[in-house]
Amino acid sequence: MDLFPFKKKRQFFTPEGQQQIVAAIQEAEKNTSGEVRVYVESKCNYVDPVEKARELFFKLQMEKTRDRNAVLLYIAIDDHQLAIFADEGIYQRSGADFWNIEVKKMISDFTKEDYTTGIANCVIDIGEALKTHFPYEKNDKNELPDELIFGH
Repeated sequence: MDLFPFKKKRQFFTPEGQQQIVAAIQEAEKNTSGEVRVYVESKCNYVDPVEKARELFFKLQMEKTRDRNAVLLYIAIDDHQLAIFADEGIYQRSGADFWNIEVKKMISDFTKEDYTTGIANCVIDIGEALKTHFPYEKNDKNELPDELIFGH
């Protein structure tokens, strides 16, 4: 039972910032069959944010893309935690170094409290990796929604 059913959801981004991230997702997916999603919440209930990202990835059924090429960016803003969880199709082809570098780039932007730019730039970089390994094909369809997902 929710004791505060009318509690207003927290806004992590301005409407313009949110649109900037959605536009980055759409741009990233324009030239690939791959999919990118962004999940943002205030706190991570897990010690390891990668485990939280993994759980969300499967809860959102992102493993069901045709080519197993979906990527989830997970950010817990108040806890200063983030993770990128990529499905097996793209993770192995891009290699661990690529994903580690992307996390470091986001951390660099986040330390300047520029979450919007950090997320958008990471999404664009992931789109480039997806385009390299999973280029757009004529019959491609957008398999997953582009909007941001907000937790608690």
